[in-house]
Amino acid sequence: MEYANLSVDEIQQQLAEIENSKVELMRALDVRRQEAKSEIAQQIRGLISQYGYELEEILPLVEAKRRRAVAAVRRPSAGGRQYTRYVDPANADNVYVRGVLPGWMKQKMQEQGYDPASKTDREAFKTNYLQAVDA
Repeated sequence: MEYANLSVDEIQQQLAEIENSKVELMRALDVRRQEAKSEIAQQIRGLISQYGYELEEILPLVEAKRRRAVAAVRRPSAGGRQYTRYVDPANADNVYVRGVLPGWMKQKMQEQGYDPASKTDREAFKTNYLQAVDA
């Protein structure tokens, strides 16, 4: 459809129709998803009974696996260690957590008169210049 020749009212009407269609499609999608879930649940019930088990025997086993998987996702990385993040107050995009010093940090340290190779200078620079943010 050629939109360049439409008036403002016609374009707004087209947008309203599209929005209504979107709402109807979202409702239809929800209905289809619920139907699909019901079909899957029925298939699972059929499999369970086909193998001679009761739903109540199998369902706790399925839920237990799911809970463990969720717990694994919530577990913090690096063995639960949380490291302090250091942010450059002049540029919030410059962040240092730990490990190899980024180029921006080495440059700032040298500009401030610190030696990036010295652990004492690195610690002093982090304390005096960077903003510490808890992870």
